[in-house]
Amino acid sequence: MTTRLADIAAHAGVSEATVSRVLNGKPGVSPATRQAVLTALDVLGYERPARLRQHRAGLIGLIIPELTNPIFPAFAEVIESALARHGYMAVLCSQAPGGVAEDDYIEMLLERGVAGIIFVNGLHANANSDRARYARLLEKALPIVLVNGYRSDIDAPFISNDDVASMEAAVGHLAAMGHRRIGLAIGQDVYVPTRRKTEGFRRAMAAHTGLSAEEVDALVVNTMYTVEGGQAAAARLLDEGCTAICGGNDIMALGAIRAARARGLRVPEDVSVTGMDDSPLTAYLDPPLTTIRQSVREMSMAAVSTVLGEIGGERAPRTELLYRPELVVRRSTAPAPAARRAAVPAPAAEPAPESVPPGTEAVHRPVPER
Repeated sequence: MTTRLADIAAHAGVSEATVSRVLNGKPGVSPATRQAVLTALDVLGYERPARLRQHRAGLIGLIIPELTNPIFPAFAEVIESALARHGYMAVLCSQAPGGVAEDDYIEMLLERGVAGIIFVNGLHANANSDRARYARLLEKALPIVLVNGYRSDIDAPFISNDDVASMEAAVGHLAAMGHRRIGLAIGQDVYVPTRRKTEGFRRAMAAHTGLSAEEVDALVVNTMYTVEGGQAAAARLLDEGCTAICGGNDIMALGAIRAARARGLRVPEDVSVTGMDDSPLTAYLDPPLTTIRQSVREMSMAAVSTVLGEIGGERAPRTELLYRPELVVRRSTAPAPAARRAAVPAPAAEPAPESVPPGTEAVHRPVPER
């Protein structure tokens, strides 16, 4: 190896230490110097390390869940566009139920010589999934970036929405409008984002409602991250007397609205509903959905920047980059029914019959609803 380094260093006109930094993907080397070392490798007939090889067609894998939830196509759109601006093409792999599994997609991407893979809400988000699939990729020195679902046992860069803060914002908004029995319709507890959202819900309920931990737990219903799952969970929460329901995502919030209307309840007059993600078209629903906005563009750009940096030999920090969410208030939330009744002034006392002037009659008009 010493002779190799000396040969490469002499050909590139740099020190052996610089050659070593390039070969090991260390930062602190200018692009021109890095290219000179790579050219020397090629000219002298040495094989480049795996992370420094030219990958076919500049391909980067993008593995996302099903496309039925509009938040995932939103991630894909930004990531694909950003990669294209840097000369890379995204190979989109969506995981429809019963379709191609993530492990099979990984093998297909490796066969195509991708330069890296971005996982959005992949199997890594399942706390019970095997981390070995990601360890194998890291052993191959293949750059990977994981979006949402942080796992401390996976030695890779993570980019996540702050799910705890998201649910705290939703509950805080509802509590400020007088709601106390607030329910959470959420997905399966095996997922890291589910656990974090539930943690944020419990924290906020303890801070704003005065309910006991046992009472709060009765207002959490785990089901599927689907419209049907949201509807089923909301039906149980309405049985618990909830005047407001937080959906684990926007799709579940739609199911909650459906459940309320199936009982003849109005949203938001009788039941307030919030979503999570601010996926496209939520502003155009009936009523427009109050939701928590994920920083999709910023998170996507960070994922692209990280994977390209890794491809270029710059090791990203093995930590979680957390993005703060934003509360977007629309018309699916309103003051709690009891709070609205308290805000309506009591009607004035009706005059006694003898006080009505002769020749007139007392006309009784209902107090208009507000």
